Amino acid sequence: MSSVWDWLRTDALDQLPGRTALAGLLLAAFMVYVTVSTIREYLQISCLGGRAPVFRGMLPLGIDIAYKSLMFSKQDRELEFWDTLFSQLPPGRSRTVELKLASQRFIFTADPENIKAILATQFQDYGKGKPFHDDWKDFLGDSIFTTDGEQWHNSRSLIRPQFIKTRVSDLEIFEKHVRKLIALIGGQGREVDVSALFFRYTLDAATEFLLGKSVNSLDNPHAEFTKAFAEVQSVQNLITRLGPFQKFLPLSAFRAGLKVINEFVNPFIERALCLTPMELEEKTKSTQGYTFLHAVASFTRDRKMIRDQIVAVLLAGRDTTAGTLSFLFQELSNNPEIVKKLRREVFEHLGPTRCPTYDDLKSMPYLQHTINETLRMYPSVSANVRTALHDTTLPRGGGPDGLSPVGIRKDTPIAYSPLYMQRDVQLFPHPSVEFPDISTFHPERWDHWIPKSWHYIPFVSWNGPFPMSHICWSGHVLCLPSTNVFGISIKNAGPRICVGQNFALTSMGYTIVRILQHFERIDKYWADSEQKLKLEIVLRPSNGVKVGFWEAGCKDATRGT
Repeated sequence: MSSVWDWLRTDALDQLPGRTALAGLLLAAFMVYVTVSTIREYLQISCLGGRAPVFRGMLPLGIDIAYKSLMFSKQDRELEFWDTLFSQLPPGRSRTVELKLASQRFIFTADPENIKAILATQFQDYGKGKPFHDDWKDFLGDSIFTTDGEQWHNSRSLIRPQFIKTRVSDLEIFEKHVRKLIALIGGQGREVDVSALFFRYTLDAATEFLLGKSVNSLDNPHAEFTKAFAEVQSVQNLITRLGPFQKFLPLSAFRAGLKVINEFVNPFIERALCLTPMELEEKTKSTQGYTFLHAVASFTRDRKMIRDQIVAVLLAGRDTTAGTLSFLFQELSNNPEIVKKLRREVFEHLGPTRCPTYDDLKSMPYLQHTINETLRMYPSVSANVRTALHDTTLPRGGGPDGLSPVGIRKDTPIAYSPLYMQRDVQLFPHPSVEFPDISTFHPERWDHWIPKSWHYIPFVSWNGPFPMSHICWSGHVLCLPSTNVFGISIKNAGPRICVGQNFALTSMGYTIVRILQHFERIDKYWADSEQKLKLEIVLRPSNGVKVGFWEAGCKDATRGT
């Protein structure tokens, strides 16, 4: 045995110079390849446009940048991450930079002209792309939020009719669940995490709206589906952030969560598919018992397609509403004068008990301003990604002054942030009595101020932008007018304008009104240092919203009121 070892060792030593030469040759070839690829990329981008300022990492392959992104996410410092990216830009320059992770070029922008190009004026140039679809296919499959072209168009055709259908029973769904919500809020100043309740409340209303049966998480806070849905979103956020390094992410909890979601949804799908096309058509003619699931089953008998659309719309309908309500009541607990002003408007129109109609909601401007201001400071989807579908440009960010186009090669990911843009001081008027500092919550600014086009797109969903200001309330449904209150065509919101905000916005307005009819004061039980912004897929408060509600006429002995 020793003689064999000696032979191998001698043979290895004899061949060492040759192996060293081979290794050197391979390294040289790799360096030539990298150099040629870099030069070719530079020339291709130069032919298309300029380069954006480069955000450089300290380690090879951008490993430290990926790590920072992950840490900012885990520490709920989303806004600080974008601040870091733009920190080296001079004042007034386009908020646009580029960086590299491994060999992949990424663009990060909060420039309204670039966001407008991505979502509207150059819509054909940008989409989800194959990398995005591959990252999200396990969770959202081939739904409206993950596809482009004909697949996306078919999904939109499938979903849109459900959200323009007159649904008198919708308000009954909200009322049923808001009563449970108010009971759990309690009153008498008892501390409660109202954010946790909002996420359970909107899940209950959304599952009843979509599937015809509520998951009843307000009755059962430990429902397996609720926990699985949250876990899958958390891991999906990390998959998206890590880019080429996602292969090192453990996915056992992710797959277990998906299994629970699918096992919850599948029985509903099977029951719907047991109905004949004629029976489904009969249901579409009635407002009783007709659900989003029936609409999808009328369009297709493909189980996977139905599952993908149901899960995608459930995610959008539940989380955007709950996140916005959480931030709104967080701000109300910190601004008692706003609570008084809102209650005064609600009581002028409805008194202490009458449930609001759509016309009532339309006639409450301060309610609308408060929702607008919440969505300005806390847009539901605070950051999003599009991919270049072919070689193209972005209108700003290149050149010495940042006003020239940036060359974009096919398959380049573009990340954009409404959260950063809607707080960017260089895009808004200087502070004044009528327009306080943009970092403060002040619904009254909307009495005199109209945002410039594309400076305010708070309801950017995975599908597209849907500004609150585009809403008109009419009859029994929220309608999309041909122009918004700015006199701009609705087409400026882009072809992917979200079709599902009817449910979310109606739920928001209705919920706010009913809570404020019941409670006259909201006490703040959270410290400013505790409140951070948690972005997984939808923005929400990182530590919940701990507050205390006081019923009308209830005396607080500790405050002598």
